Amino acid sequence: MSKTLALTIGEPAGIGPDLTLAIWRQRSQLSLPPFYVLGDPQFLARRARLLGLDVPVATVDAPKAAETFRTALPVVSIDRSITAQPGRPDASSAPAAIEAIRRGVADVLRGAATAVVTNPIAKNVLYQSGFQEPGHTEYLATLVAEMNGLAVQPVMLLWCPELAVVPVTIHLPLKEVPGALTTDLLVRTGRIVARDFKIRFGIARPRIAVAGLNPHAGEEGTMGSEDAAVVRPAVKQLQAEGIDARGPLPADTMFHPAARAQYDVALCSYHDQALIPIKTLAFDNAVNVTLGLPFVRTSPDHGTAFDIAGSGRADPSSLIAALRLAARLSEPAAVPAAAGA
Repeated sequence: MSKTLALTIGEPAGIGPDLTLAIWRQRSQLSLPPFYVLGDPQFLARRARLLGLDVPVATVDAPKAAETFRTALPVVSIDRSITAQPGRPDASSAPAAIEAIRRGVADVLRGAATAVVTNPIAKNVLYQSGFQEPGHTEYLATLVAEMNGLAVQPVMLLWCPELAVVPVTIHLPLKEVPGALTTDLLVRTGRIVARDFKIRFGIARPRIAVAGLNPHAGEEGTMGSEDAAVVRPAVKQLQAEGIDARGPLPADTMFHPAARAQYDVALCSYHDQALIPIKTLAFDNAVNVTLGLPFVRTSPDHGTAFDIAGSGRADPSSLIAALRLAARLSEPAAVPAAAGA
């Protein structure tokens, strides 16, 4: 398999292209793993000129990317012209973002890339084009089923050296979470997390902390019945399968340093319960990792930032972390999950 990472263009009108160009210029100082960009070479050359960056762009086939990376930014053409301007998505935006993801998955499944790293997309732009998936994570699962005939449950992990969190339900209105959070979903998610932390992160017996849904994990039923009726049976089932799971735990006491040292990953009931603590700890360098796939996929944990696209002011820390983590996770047992691991 190639040792090169496939990096998707993301939303062309966002900061993804800016960050990609900027970090390639610092590739030696940052000791970055080699990567190629799935996108439009002419578009990237134009964005480099706009930013005043001396970045030679080379159109390559994926197998040639590693040797090209030393002297030019290797770009594998997605055969779509991109015309979007910084901060202004247009009709070329969604087709380019979608095709780049599709090509990245195809490349890693055929061994042309080690892992897929995805620049941020704008979901509203994709939805306006008729895109049917809730987001990146679900689309990756659809592509795996389509290309590999394999049904997978993708699991979103947010990782930084201090904390790893999984939102069991993701992009749902808060009022829908209690109905969506089931014992079966918790058990299936816990199994995937335990397996991938063992295979990808090299932890022989991952410690999984399961957050309660309600304040104080339900306070013995006085603040809701879901923790006793839904969460606790899931924890017991995981324990019966030999998985080191504990909970339900009160979420408000799970994320201080002493508590974090007691587990490797936290399973949280809903989006903000997971993302608020990790974005507080590591707003600029947290990484989004998709578990449950037959390959490694990471992404910076930020959006498209249309307001600063094309300005050169975007912080590349999260993309740098995503590339480094993708390279390390591609080699099993290569990285600890969190500070407490």
